[in-house]
Amino acid sequence: MKNIVVIQCVLLVVVTWSLGTAARGDEAIKKQILKLFPQADTNKDGVISDAEEAVVSRQALKRYPQADKDGDGVLSTAEKKALLRAAANRAKRKPAGGKRNPAKKSPSFANVSYGEHDRQVFDIWLADTDEPAPLAIYIHGGGFKAGSKEKLKPNDLTQLLQAGISVAAINYRYVTIAPLPAAHHDARRALQFMRAKASEWNIDQDRVAAFGGSAGAQICMWLAFSDDMANPKSADPIERESSRLTCVATSGGQTSNGAEFWRKTVGPLLGDQKVESLVQPLGQERDPEKIRIATWGAKTLEEANAIAARHSALDIVSADDPPIFMQYGMAPDAKLPSDRKRVRGWLIHHVNLGIALKKKTDALKLESHLMYPGAHPKYKSTVAFFKAKLLPQ
Repeated sequence: MKNIVVIQCVLLVVVTWSLGTAARGDEAIKKQILKLFPQADTNKDGVISDAEEAVVSRQALKRYPQADKDGDGVLSTAEKKALLRAAANRAKRKPAGGKRNPAKKSPSFANVSYGEHDRQVFDIWLADTDEPAPLAIYIHGGGFKAGSKEKLKPNDLTQLLQAGISVAAINYRYVTIAPLPAAHHDARRALQFMRAKASEWNIDQDRVAAFGGSAGAQICMWLAFSDDMANPKSADPIERESSRLTCVATSGGQTSNGAEFWRKTVGPLLGDQKVESLVQPLGQERDPEKIRIATWGAKTLEEANAIAARHSALDIVSADDPPIFMQYGMAPDAKLPSDRKRVRGWLIHHVNLGIALKKKTDALKLESHLMYPGAHPKYKSTVAFFKAKLLPQ
């Protein structure tokens, strides 16, 4: 399933729609969706069905609940038109040239396939260096349901390349396509694939880092804190490559997948609400336990918890792991946002998660740096941290 990809459709499709086009009926809308976003055609029959169009409407309502002016839980024709008008006005204010940021340098190699699925691709920018260059791999966030390699910040890319560090940005399969830890395994495969191309791309295999936010941060920490997953006996040369990292940097990372940890660490910030209220639906499923089981591709809750623990930074970190730089957007004593729509995102990226990992790394005497408003760590940014750890001093 690729339904999550459709979330952006409403915003982007309106660039070429006019209200007159919308008035000509659903068939014109369906054809336009198919033309611009063929991934919305989930059964690959060449047309957008009523059910597939309904997905667009549901996802739009989920992302823009304020569009439901009468609060009846569905978007009426008038509400859809209002949402389209507002989105069209925003699109007009964007620079010409579409969604690609003109400030971002074109990749040396784009959409390189490291697997058979169309989400198993990456872009790579090779630094202009005579000697083999370090590599920093960006892994996007999005709750394992959304996001893309295009989220790599142009400023980070530019600064890293100017420092002589090559940069890659990967896509991976969403949980709606394959349950976790498929996304983690995709990232590992991409990393090993890049190491296998080290000679061709002038990459230093011994200086490889990963960075990312939220879900991407979880994957980065799993790579950093796992033992080497190379299989020297594999017939596949890519699987024989190391998966170990030199260092790792995260933003808003969830450092544990344990339900009890979340109850203790984030639960008190929720007041009367239960921590399970932070769990979002998975498809049509809304029961938190069933969502957890499905998310981790398990048959029982106990099995899901065991798999989740094996992919949890706090559960797997050890003293011989690489240094980590963590960033969070709020101080430990910050107040809950007054805007209720921001509360969930604020909580699931809370600095308490980083503080818990910092406490453990300190006990292990493992180098770690925690950045948040008011803190004064040795490094102030991912780029500064990578320069110190990946480049000769």
